[in-house]
Parts: sequence; C-alpha cells; structure tokens
Amino acid sequence: MTSGRTSAVPRSLDVRLVRRLVAGQFPRWGELPLERFPSGGTVNAMYRLGDDLVVRLPLVEGGAGDVAREREWLPRLAPLLPTAVPEVLGAGEPAEGYPWPWSVYRWLPGELPVAGALTAPEPLARDLAGFVAALRDVDLPHAPRAHRGGPLATLDAETRAALDALRALPEEGVDCDALTAVWEDALRAPDPDGPPVWLHADLMPGNLLVDGGRLSAVIDFGCLGTGDPACDLFPAWNLLPPSARKVFREALDVDDATWRRGRARTLSQALIALPYYRRTNPAMAGNARHVIRAVLAETA
Repeated sequence: MTSGRTSAVPRSLDVRLVRRLVAGQFPRWGELPLERFPSGGTVNAMYRLGDDLVVRLPLVEGGAGDVAREREWLPRLAPLLPTAVPEVLGAGEPAEGYPWPWSVYRWLPGELPVAGALTAPEPLARDLAGFVAALRDVDLPHAPRAHRGGPLATLDAETRAALDALRALPEEGVDCDALTAVWEDALRAPDPDGPPVWLHADLMPGNLLVDGGRLSAVIDFGCLGTGDPACDLFPAWNLLPPSARKVFREALDVDDATWRRGRARTLSQALIALPYYRRTNPAMAGNARHVIRAVLAETA
C-alpha cells in the first residue's frame, strides 16, 4: 500500500542475488528450490524457498525498518493471537550489494481473499473481528506507535491532495464531492476516548490468508504498533460485503465515531492509492476502486 514507505525506484532483486544471500548466510537452505512469489505488494519482495520457507526482502529503504519491527514484536505477539502470524526463522543482514536487513519466515499456506468472491463472508467477518479484538487486548510495554495510527487530521493534507488528483482524472468516474463530504464528516467525529490500542494497521486483503473461506493467517506486520482503534477497521470496506460488514461491526461493538473514523481512514488510503497505482499495480488500484464504491454506497 502507499504508506509513505514506498519509492519511485524500487530496489532491483532477482533469484540469483537472493540465492547468494541465502547460501552465504544460511547454507543449510542454500540448495533448496527458490522462485519469486508473485505479489501485488510494493514494499517487499517474496521468494518461495523450498516447501516450507519464504524469503522476504525490502524493495525500498522505507521498508527496512519494518524488518526489525517484525523481528522484535512478532515472537511476543504470536502466543496472544488467535490467528497464525509470520514466524521469523532467519535474520538476514546486508550483503552481496544488497543494503538492507531481510528475513526468512516459515511459509504460511492459504489464499488471498478477493472482495466480491468470498465463499464465507460472515464467518470471515467474525474471524477478522476476533483477530482485531485479541490484538486490541494485548498488553505489552514499550509498544511502538503504529504507522498512521495518530489523529485522523494528520492525513488531511495528503487525502485532499489525492482528491484533487482524482478530479483531474474524470475517466475514473469518482464522485470527489461526495467523498470530500465523507472525509469532512469524519474529521468532525470525536477522537478516541481511551488509550491507544495495539494495531496491525494495514489489514489489506493482500495481508490476509484464508483457507476454506476462513481466516487462516495475517501477514506483513511492518506497520504494527499502538494507535486509534479505527485503524484496524479496514476490512469492513476493502473486503467485506454489506451483510458481513455489519457482522464485523457488531462483533467488535464499534461506536459511531470510531466507525466514521475507520471508514475515512480506509477511504484515505484508497484515494491516495488510486492515482498512484492506476497504471502500475492493478491489484492496488482495483481494491482502491472497490473501497470507493463501498464507501459511497454506505453513505448515499
């Protein structure tokens, strides 16, 4: 997702370089089959290593800090969560001309959910709510601040710039006036009245895995930390249909102000992504269009 961590010129990687990195630092895995795993992600590249491992490497400097964050916090969070999360098995370091830390993880099976093609949307909504609720209940000291976990107003300038960019793209057919009204309504919503909570902070469909329609794993914790609980309501609009959205909200007992902030945060991410990725990343652009349609339908 476009989150301030991307770059116009991603770091070039290929199988030969990744194989040299693995063989040089983890020789026990050096002879395993290695292939690039296709992904719509923009911050990291993934390479399947044998049957049970995956190598994940930052493509941009902004993603390098995520590596340390996951190494530090995932082992502490994993026992407290009801859903599988990535397990770091190898901590790779810069070498072979590659400048950033990288990691080898245990492979997590599952498929990426697709909005509009969910086989069990309401059970999935309950699974997602269970994960979010468990994360909110985590009580670990010295938590980092979640990426974009602060006040909604901190996103105002970037969101309005994205709306202006979309006004210049009439072929997208976006009702920018209606979306501006949604955004401004959320800015008037009360701020959280409790302490910051633990967040994944990037619950995009590409960071979820499902098996038999049910949530089997949550991946990519590079944005994790504490902040506004509205930040983890993203699936309500970027994945779930209206009936399952209601199940998700009821399971989390979300009040009106938090719902408005969550909808606006999801919308902001979509508005920023659409003009940025419309020609270069079909998955990101497609999900952004889905979010815009979902928000407009809900607020009409």
